[in-house]
Amino acid sequence: MKKVLIAAPVHPVLTDGLKAEGYECLMHEKISQQQAFELVKDVTGIITSTRLQLDKDLIYAAPQLQWIGRMGSGMEVIDVSYAETKGIKCFGSPNGNANAVAEHAMGMLLSLNKRIIKSNNEVKQGQWLRDENRGTELEGKTIGLIGFGHTGRAFAKKLIGFDMQILAYDKYNRQHFPTYVNPCDTLDPIFEHADIISFHVPLQADTTHYFNKHFLEKVTKPFILINTSRGVVVDNEVLLFGMQNKKISGVCLDVWEEEPLGNMSDKQKELLIDISNRSNAILTPHIAGYSFEAVYKMSKILLDKIVMMK
Repeated sequence: MKKVLIAAPVHPVLTDGLKAEGYECLMHEKISQQQAFELVKDVTGIITSTRLQLDKDLIYAAPQLQWIGRMGSGMEVIDVSYAETKGIKCFGSPNGNANAVAEHAMGMLLSLNKRIIKSNNEVKQGQWLRDENRGTELEGKTIGLIGFGHTGRAFAKKLIGFDMQILAYDKYNRQHFPTYVNPCDTLDPIFEHADIISFHVPLQADTTHYFNKHFLEKVTKPFILINTSRGVVVDNEVLLFGMQNKKISGVCLDVWEEEPLGNMSDKQKELLIDISNRSNAILTPHIAGYSFEAVYKMSKILLDKIVMMK
């Protein structure tokens, strides 16, 4: 039988479908990079998320490999160029978790502005603080979306009902924006007008530390920063500096520069503790695109692409 290494959480729709197509599924959700070298020697396909780096060395170690499926978005975990030179097809499923990420970003933003988490924790501790937890409305505010692919568009759709001004900048796509979004040719309108800035970009050379000291200096008024894309997009030292100086009025982060906790340097752990302990910060452990529905959607999308490959 053809073998597939499953190195990610997937829905049974994918494994059942692969088995129906004559594949044997090797389930190793918690696999390490080193363990993968032994298991890929005779596999036809690999399903991964962020656990494995399908770099040149690992791909080279899989002489029978025909395809790679990526649960979610972000093909940076795969050396796509090298894979293609070997005739290996690479599939992503970014539209599978776009809605999940958009809902998560919306939930974090509302929780922050309405001080829901903070006041909830205080009530549990016997405190009833009304004036200290007065919320801020989204209506009339301006949000800048940086990156307008699947997740950026899904988030914009959620924002329609809040009567906000929605600005969007995408380096690679300046066309086909919905009527309720104001496209920006540069970041300048976002720097000048945004009350909230949300990142929805892939991880690549030009998005590594996209949010840096220069970016912070260009923004003209205090703003909320949301990052549900990749942790390395935001320089965490600059983020803390902006919060300390009240240039950043709040943060909603689902990702971190180094993940998970066990992989963090002491410096990153200190930054995490400092930022997460602030009342104007909401952090979650990279779960935005990990809903039950998203896992099903991504699994089904990959299965359909694999079957159609024949």
